[in-house]
Amino acid sequence: MVKRMILMLVLVGLVFGGIFGFEAFRGIMIQKFMASMGGQPQTVATTKAEVQEWQPHLEAIGSLRAVKGADLSLETSGVVDVITFNSGDDVPAGAVLLRLRDADDVAKLQSLEATAELAQITYRRDEQQLQAHAISQATLDSDAAALKSARAQVAEQRAVVDKKVLKAPFAGHLGIRSVDLGQYLTAGTAIVTLQALDPIFVDFTMPQQALAQLSVGLPVSVAIDTYPDKRFTGKIAAINPKVDTASRNVQIRATLANPAHKLLPGMFAKVTIDTGAPERYVTLPQTAITFSPYGDTAYLVENKGQDEKGQPQLIAHQTFITTGAKRGDQVAVAKGIKEGDTVVVAGQIKLRNGSPLLIDNSVRPANEANPVPVDK
Repeated sequence: MVKRMILMLVLVGLVFGGIFGFEAFRGIMIQKFMASMGGQPQTVATTKAEVQEWQPHLEAIGSLRAVKGADLSLETSGVVDVITFNSGDDVPAGAVLLRLRDADDVAKLQSLEATAELAQITYRRDEQQLQAHAISQATLDSDAAALKSARAQVAEQRAVVDKKVLKAPFAGHLGIRSVDLGQYLTAGTAIVTLQALDPIFVDFTMPQQALAQLSVGLPVSVAIDTYPDKRFTGKIAAINPKVDTASRNVQIRATLANPAHKLLPGMFAKVTIDTGAPERYVTLPQTAITFSPYGDTAYLVENKGQDEKGQPQLIAHQTFITTGAKRGDQVAVAKGIKEGDTVVVAGQIKLRNGSPLLIDNSVRPANEANPVPVDK
């Protein structure tokens, strides 16, 4: 029994000795690591803080919409007899595009026109007879009513005939034809789309907080994924006088010139609205800033002179800064860094105040105001 207790005490001693020995070893390693951090230069990338002009702006997402656009169809049914357009044509307002078979309707129209002509002749003859006191006023009134009825029937039948003809309601660009000769169409069948493409609208929404910065006539620029290297310019044309109660957003419409018809209705658009005169800010890449709830910081590079070998002694100095607006990869600095300061933009995670530095700018983070994804 005594031997067993002695054995257990030895085992417990070994366990606690191992734990305390490991903790001591870890403390020594941490001390060595911190010492090495203070003595060995840390490789970082840097940049010079520059003053740049920033254009105050708002951004939104919108969709393109034709100034005039419609999917054309007919109010009546029938068989396609004549097609006078091709897919993709530009047509003027009033151009005849399609006609349904209308022989029966035209024949009935001609019959009603003949009846109306006879009623006209009868009315004129009885008018002369009334002057000679050969007929009564009641007879002439009956003739006048018959003439009006005949003319109304002619107008009604002419409208029936006209409904079998499709005309362009406005000048524009036709889409792809979706019907063929001899095809039977029911009323309302889509025949072709017609879009007026120059100019073109871009519709987007902005939060109500932005209304104070918006007004009709402000310049806008639009980026379309289809044309990544080109921006289309225009102006705000209208601001909705009503704020949506569900989203608290207001709808805005801008007009863009589109003479080459590159922009099409339904396209996704990124809208930028210039809201004031350009301002000048100290500008840094966003990677230079360490964002924290306790304050944003950056590392400046300080030159402490030369060592015995004539090499500059560079150390890191952490400073609190006040940031402003962001654009692309960049951030504006309102306070804490001045123009010309050398700032660490990569590698600062391993730095602390006073860390010696070795600068290697062969690879630096992106610093673009309007970055564009590059497919590789």
